[in-house]
Amino acid sequence: MIVNPIKEGWEVIYHRAHALLAAQIGGPWMAATRPDRWVEILAAISAHDDLAEEWEGGQLNDAGAPMDFRQSKGDSLEPLYALVESALYRGRWVAMLTSMHLCFISEPSRAQDAKVARFLDEQSELQKDWRKALKVSKKEAEAAYAFMQWCDRFSLILAMRQIPMRERALEISKGPDGVRYDLLQHPDGTLTVTPWPFQDAAFVVRCEATYLTQLSFKNDAELVKALKGAEVRELIWHIGKRAESNTVAITDESYEPDKL
Repeated sequence: MIVNPIKEGWEVIYHRAHALLAAQIGGPWMAATRPDRWVEILAAISAHDDLAEEWEGGQLNDAGAPMDFRQSKGDSLEPLYALVESALYRGRWVAMLTSMHLCFISEPSRAQDAKVARFLDEQSELQKDWRKALKVSKKEAEAAYAFMQWCDRFSLILAMRQIPMRERALEISKGPDGVRYDLLQHPDGTLTVTPWPFQDAAFVVRCEATYLTQLSFKNDAELVKALKGAEVRELIWHIGKRAESNTVAITDESYEPDKL
């Protein structure tokens, strides 16, 4: 889960909610430049973080606070294997993109962990088999995953409250076309992407967040109980092509970025 400190305690965004936000961001992409198998790509994006089940426990750090995903060690590879297997129920294309994503996040650990290296090699072979069966080139698969990664990164910027202030641009990543895209927030709060890659001149994305006022917990059961009983708010971001838009980027006024 994504955990942001706020004045009242913690803002928690579940990883599956973040993945749904990523799919919302990808949906309006310019129709003329959309990768092939568009709906399947969006399906993969919306399910790429189905690893996390925050209500199942194991979500406390050593201080007893809700554990942000960046603090997780992720020692076991079983959830990774299980996620790829689960993705196969949606189809080989979804499984291939899911596998590519898990390889992307696991690759930095290859040299330090023989089990990770074996997992990566196995996934690489599976990806080759799926590309052959689907008659998809490696270049096409990489372009589709670049789009998935772009949406994932954009969603994380929003969910982790990383939008720069004072109209400073922040790189999202390169899109499926190899072009670098930047995110910028105008004084009126409007979020703009340059160059503009979307079909519509303006659109809205949403994500639910849970708010905890308790700072630390004795055990996982206490945290899970608090999460299930906590206040849930809907965060809304308006993304527009024009700087003169009167929309507001974040409608949840309780968040204070200076507390990060």
